[in-house]
Amino acid sequence: MVRAREVRIGNGSPSAANRSRGTDFDHGSDPEHGAAVVDFVLIGALLTLFFLAIVQLTLIQHVRNTLIDAAASGARYGTLADRSAGDAKDRTVQLITAALNPEFARDVTTSESMFQGIRTLEVTVRAPLPVIGFIGPQAFLEVNGHAAIQP
Repeated sequence: MVRAREVRIGNGSPSAANRSRGTDFDHGSDPEHGAAVVDFVLIGALLTLFFLAIVQLTLIQHVRNTLIDAAASGARYGTLADRSAGDAKDRTVQLITAALNPEFARDVTTSESMFQGIRTLEVTVRAPLPVIGFIGPQAFLEVNGHAAIQP
């Protein structure tokens, strides 16, 4: 079988002779035609997914670090000479509410514990784990803050 070769004129279009014979561009014979569009969509979707995953992991780490800092600060505040465990809880709730969302400050508890023979005030925060934005399952993230109780 003999194939007709396309002859191009200066602007890159098929010649008039080939158009009259019905041998216009045949895109069906090129297996790579349109592959760039598909590649762009697939790679773009994958890169978007990776970007969103990195942003979400960063958000989870930010929430965790904020809760740890608030619990530790609340515990230190509660061990001051003129403060109590209730003050520690209030301070922790105040810090979490200011930095994040009030939903993260729903379950804050305080207790006294012994650490290497030293009495400490322990502040425990149970908060939702942010899976999609700030939305997530309740009480999956638990952090503690400790401070030595002054004699």
